[in-house]
Amino acid sequence: MKPDIRSCTYDELAGWITSIGEKPYRAGQIFGWLHAKKVPDIESMTDISKDLRRKIADQWMIHEVTPVKVLVSKADGTRKYLHKLSDGNIIETVLLKYDYGNSVCISSQVGCRMGCRFCASTIDGLVRGLLPGEMAAQVYSVEKDIGERVSHIVVMGSGEPLDNYDNFTDFLDIITDSRGADISGRNITASTCGIVPKIRELADRKYTLTLALSLHAVTDGKRRQIMPIAAKYPLDEVLSACRYYRDVTGRRITLEYSLIDGFNDGDEDARGLIRIAGGLGAHVNLIPVNPIEERKYRATSGKTAFALKNKLEKNRINVTIRREMGRDISGACGQLRRSFISDDGSGDHNV
Repeated sequence: MKPDIRSCTYDELAGWITSIGEKPYRAGQIFGWLHAKKVPDIESMTDISKDLRRKIADQWMIHEVTPVKVLVSKADGTRKYLHKLSDGNIIETVLLKYDYGNSVCISSQVGCRMGCRFCASTIDGLVRGLLPGEMAAQVYSVEKDIGERVSHIVVMGSGEPLDNYDNFTDFLDIITDSRGADISGRNITASTCGIVPKIRELADRKYTLTLALSLHAVTDGKRRQIMPIAAKYPLDEVLSACRYYRDVTGRRITLEYSLIDGFNDGDEDARGLIRIAGGLGAHVNLIPVNPIEERKYRATSGKTAFALKNKLEKNRINVTIRREMGRDISGACGQLRRSFISDDGSGDHNV
């Protein structure tokens, strides 16, 4: 399979254009077709000569993502997409409609190898990382489907973006480029389970995106029970990296905290969460854990969740409880993909 031209940053595209003897401005034309007009094929680039289109097609292709199933929540209008990749793999993408605009939750990998116990994405392990163009294409596919612009992106679907670091950062460069999709970095949020060296590397690149740490427990002991990555990166190291990210970028950290009944929702957990969030000046997002057939975890009751929220607010912690959107359409990461693959019976490929 030829490489994906949509995965080239502007500078990479400009370098290739000059290497084949074309004028530099052609890179801007091609980049605009790919990421502003968002064409699905090379032949659609109508103001580029047939000879140049042939040169492009000889070396490159566009790795398209194709919706094979779309579910719409009757409760809140959330739209969940199963997208088929050029190699036959299946990923999930979710459209969330808010008062401030359209937000798309994209996947960064096919599957995931982080092994978090409460997440369906990890059950079958990692197949591969997504290309930068495949991440962008999820956004473009949703825009085409709804006929509206997407203004916000959350990289919280299947996969750990910092485990696919080079492709993820190229995606950021592509999607925020004013010559293309031109989505503000401040409107992008990426979630990580805490890969310390990559958090620091990301800070040094001085992106303006919001970093969301998947915290989920306030001690190393509990964190190791539900997040294998905690055995490699202790909580003190993770929080130190988050402080570094905050100080270098000036962006407030978000702490994602999945509420698991009887596990991380007690008084001692609340005190730890207050200490950690207060020390970081972080926003806390409380998330009722989605039930997963293969796991034993149950969501904390609404009463307990609101009691925890009140405790945090009394200690001047900025906190929200995430709206449970799309639960009637297998809203948790990886659930719909796994059920689709299981029903089809053909595994991850060629479905």
